[in-house]
Amino acid sequence: MDFGFTLKPDHTIERTIALTQQAEQGGFSHGWLFDSHVLWKDPYPLMTVMALNSTRLRLGTCVTNPATREPSVTASALATLNEISRGRMDLGIGRGDSARRVMGKPPTTLARLEAATNEIRDLVEGRTVTEDGTDMHFTWTRRDKLPVWIAGYGPKALELTARIADGVILQLADVDLIRWFVGQLRDYANAAGRDPRQIKVMAAAPAHIGDAADCRDRVRWFPALVSNHVVDLVNKYDPADLPPGLTAYARNRAGYDYLHHAEVGSDNAGFVTDDVVDRFCVIGSVDEHLAKLTALADAGVDQFNIYLMNGDEEATLATYARDIVPRMSGVAAAHS
Repeated sequence: MDFGFTLKPDHTIERTIALTQQAEQGGFSHGWLFDSHVLWKDPYPLMTVMALNSTRLRLGTCVTNPATREPSVTASALATLNEISRGRMDLGIGRGDSARRVMGKPPTTLARLEAATNEIRDLVEGRTVTEDGTDMHFTWTRRDKLPVWIAGYGPKALELTARIADGVILQLADVDLIRWFVGQLRDYANAAGRDPRQIKVMAAAPAHIGDAADCRDRVRWFPALVSNHVVDLVNKYDPADLPPGLTAYARNRAGYDYLHHAEVGSDNAGFVTDDVVDRFCVIGSVDEHLAKLTALADAGVDQFNIYLMNGDEEATLATYARDIVPRMSGVAAAHS
């Protein structure tokens, strides 16, 4: 299993550098940043700093979207960052949540997501794209392969991912739900004529180590964040076509204030019960983390991406580097 970490871009530059270096030294393979430019700092200058202060970490957005950033601009930024990092950039992209909603706008369409994803990848990898009758080509790009990770839970998003992406981002660590999503993804990949093993699976969720009650308080914000996507799914699909473990908990949600997005102790999480926290997150003792991560690997997870924003970030990285990453390095995702 690979390990990544995601930062909410509200740290000082110095702490961003320190966390990046600590994670790389601790055996993490990927460093990610939220992209919500109104709420927090812009991720692209920060990824430049991270690239200049690391040598091995792959870096990317978790996630950007094709509506707040014009695709050719995103492509140019990533191609430039590939030059700075010597080819270590990934693209994490979705329809947009906080970056759009904090501006009073809805997420974009899957059709726009597909077109933008193909355009960004083609431009970064040196191919010509045509938009509105005009050809565009980066003559200067290094032509590095750009791994593409698409975020989404719904059947249509998973079908799109299975057709065009290198990986899927699933924002939760519920083993049963992950298994359900991975099963759908693999069915769609087979239908598209792709080997499902070509598509990596990322489980992205908070992890916190210690007393269960304290851990739950630190990470309760996360199922509240996920509920925004759940509401979208319920509005789009027949609830009978979605697993109750994903949808049922959001029925008691009263609302969501994006100005307190991904915030420990936020009132957004008042409706989230302990059992949902336990399912969606990775909490408790080191042994409990190892057991949950092993189960996630058995469900098909290739990368566990820690949403590193619960406090005690340095301590979490240190414990993972010492007690968890080495013991999980030989555990591969199940593909049956």
